[in-house]
Amino acid sequence: MDKQTFWKLIETARSEAGPDQVAARASELLARCPEAEIAAAQQVLWDLLAESYRSPLWAAAYVINGGCSDDGFDYFRGWLLTQGERAFARALADPDSLAEHPAVREAAAEGLELWDEEALSIAWTAYESATGRELPSDSFTISYPPLDPAWDFDFDDPTQTAPRLPRLSTLFD
Repeated sequence: MDKQTFWKLIETARSEAGPDQVAARASELLARCPEAEIAAAQQVLWDLLAESYRSPLWAAAYVINGGCSDDGFDYFRGWLLTQGERAFARALADPDSLAEHPAVREAAAEGLELWDEEALSIAWTAYESATGRELPSDSFTISYPPLDPAWDFDFDDPTQTAPRLPRLSTLFD
């Protein structure tokens, strides 16, 4: 399992499931793969979560969801994973571009939060479904990079967030 294969799995799941069922469908599809590939998918998933562990994205999640704890940021990034590779890459390159995402616009209009805790356990669920056992804890590692000190401010402070995330700040004002 590599990133390209993982993203293909997500795209297939997106094409076969509703927006709230992408993680469940991805787990079902992954459960059909060999045991080693399922276990490897967990590392790919955590590598993508580490790649997205960035202060600007956290600030965007904070604006979108009206606050964002550590766990909330994990769940937001889980949601972002289920949006597919293009949306994921675009959000990492420019978190403020999320203001153009249809689900984000809907969240602003309807007062919804965007998160998907189930996405964090796609491989866990698939492994257990396929083998009847829990995913071995030594089959993956988690290593987050340090956060950007330039973004070390209170995300509740609009004088700090609005200039950095102008489209999201306007959308959620």
